[in-house]
Amino acid sequence: MKNELVSLLDLKSQYASIATEIDRAILDVIEAGQFIGGDVVRNFEDRFAEFSGCRFGIGVGNATDGLEIALKALNLPQGSEVLVPAFTFIGTSEAVTSAGLRIRFVDVDEYMTLSVKSLQENYNTNCSAIIAVHLYGHPCDMKTIMKFAIEKNLKVVEDCAQAHGGKFEEKSLGSIGDIGVFSFYPGKNLGAFGDGGMITTNVPDLAIKCRMFANHGRISKYDHEFEGRNSRLDTLQAAVLNVKLSYFSKWMQRRAEIVELYLEGINQSNKFQLLPRRSSIAHGNHLFVIKTDRRAEQIQFLSEKGIQTGIHYPSALNLLPPYLMEHKSYTELYKANSYGSQVLSIPMHEMMTNEHVELVIETLNSF
Repeated sequence: MKNELVSLLDLKSQYASIATEIDRAILDVIEAGQFIGGDVVRNFEDRFAEFSGCRFGIGVGNATDGLEIALKALNLPQGSEVLVPAFTFIGTSEAVTSAGLRIRFVDVDEYMTLSVKSLQENYNTNCSAIIAVHLYGHPCDMKTIMKFAIEKNLKVVEDCAQAHGGKFEEKSLGSIGDIGVFSFYPGKNLGAFGDGGMITTNVPDLAIKCRMFANHGRISKYDHEFEGRNSRLDTLQAAVLNVKLSYFSKWMQRRAEIVELYLEGINQSNKFQLLPRRSSIAHGNHLFVIKTDRRAEQIQFLSEKGIQTGIHYPSALNLLPPYLMEHKSYTELYKANSYGSQVLSIPMHEMMTNEHVELVIETLNSF
């Protein structure tokens, strides 16, 4: 272990573990000569929808497209506001603006998920929807969010880009709100060999609208009912994901084991803190994140020991140039504003050995 790199993510080893099946699936698509749509895509959509506890799955080009399509399918009033957590990836807020809607940033809580208190404080009569981001794989408080949404007649989109397999009170993430959106970016727990995404819903009309928006406003080839876009999950990516989905439960179990080792072995101190976890949830365990006020030192220390780290994310969205001036006045006291300088992701993937995990724990504890 002395000179071995402990990587933040190891897609090469993951591929090697299922290479024969992956290669066969790709070759089958090439030999069939159908690279857009077809049975392979439909099969994966159906399997992933069932996995997510939903009736319908609509494959799209990526999760950012999926969020925009979902918002459009909900037919929200143009110019109305969507309540978005201030600490997440910019794709969430980009989708709101691209859909012709306005952003209203909400603070996040100690779990790095949407703060219900801030949600209630930021609501106004121009708000039409909430995007609940299950950041790092940690489920939002969906019970309280859904209760509030029903009271205020708000639509709820679940951003599940990092939360495949997560649950809140036994309900699969992506099946609780009106629409769920998943990412299959290669680094996700269920990742393709390129971009890809999935929209999930239990509402038939929304499923039809989402599929039409993703495919030039049509169901049949030239029956365009409105302007849509070209955002489809291609067949090669669906073939890869079909293979990986069969291993997903096994991989998630291994991630859960690694998390337990981390939680038992890492000694919290004034040097860093572990993020808390809600009860009655199944965490997606996409990332394992700590908070620290000495991040630069810790990154260098871990790097010298051969341990990779990452930062997810270096800034709250409301502090970024596209949003700073418009949203500064009401977000100045947000907790999210300090999180960007504190968060640090340590290695978390199903290919890690116990020796890898022990090295990370020992190194953190010796900082």
